[in-house]
Amino acid sequence: MGAAAVVVAAGLDAVFLEPPLAVHPVRWTGRYLAWAGRRVPAGPPRRAVGSGGLAWGIGAAAAYGAGLMVSRTVARLPAPAGSVVAGAALWPLFAHRMLLDEVAGVERALSSGGVEAGRAAVGRIVSRDVSALSAEEVRQAAVESLGENLSDSVVAPLFWYAVGGLPAAAVYRFANTADAVWGYRTPRWNHAGRVAARADDLLNLVPARLTGVLLAGRRVSWRRLRAEAALTPSPNAGWPMAALALRLGVRLAKPGVYALGATGRRVDAGDLKAALRLARRRGWALAAAVAVVAGVRAR
Repeated sequence: MGAAAVVVAAGLDAVFLEPPLAVHPVRWTGRYLAWAGRRVPAGPPRRAVGSGGLAWGIGAAAAYGAGLMVSRTVARLPAPAGSVVAGAALWPLFAHRMLLDEVAGVERALSSGGVEAGRAAVGRIVSRDVSALSAEEVRQAAVESLGENLSDSVVAPLFWYAVGGLPAAAVYRFANTADAVWGYRTPRWNHAGRVAARADDLLNLVPARLTGVLLAGRRVSWRRLRAEAALTPSPNAGWPMAALALRLGVRLAKPGVYALGATGRRVDAGDLKAALRLARRRGWALAAAVAVVAGVRAR
């Protein structure tokens, strides 16, 4: 049943992208985070960290409980129905095709509408200011986002599903969403969002490195990948981005912050398409591997 659930979830992702917004768990997570965020103080530091941590813990416990409830329901159903229910529950916890479509849309926008259209398209998938980016920088940002979000939105939820089933995958999705909402180094969230940020870092330690290895393949040594990944301030984001830079032979840089593959060539349309092909193949390969692991665990 575990293997079939992964197949069902991957099929739903490939065909439908996302479930209806009204029942999407990320939307309900966002509502909770918005409600709780209004009640978490920005300071003093100790109180803010404690309150933010408590609010995070309550949300994580709710996510775990929801995953556990679905898992127990699935266990009481006959195999075909149980697999469909489990797959439908896993489906919104990762987003492979949507990621590929959004990144591919950046190149389509550049080709059809020029740099302004490309900036608008990449602005939907990155958090940086894109108003002054050149066409090359737009492609760089798209490749970087592809690598980072392949880890966050595909590899990590599937990894945690393989480790602990739906409850673990649900907790990961909550933690990643909480980091996106609260994990900022701003006066408002520097202390209140600290637990959310640290929890996301911890839960992504293995998936980020796994993503880096999957993308780099045999062409890039572990030592070189690790050295490049260390150039970024994030403990995790550098791994998939460095893997793409080294695998494609391109330079990915954020001025004043990092330069990955510093001696590589400029990113062009062909590189972005190559990155998409690689992310597509590795995503499907990982889903197949997780299906096998889930099938073994279910015996």
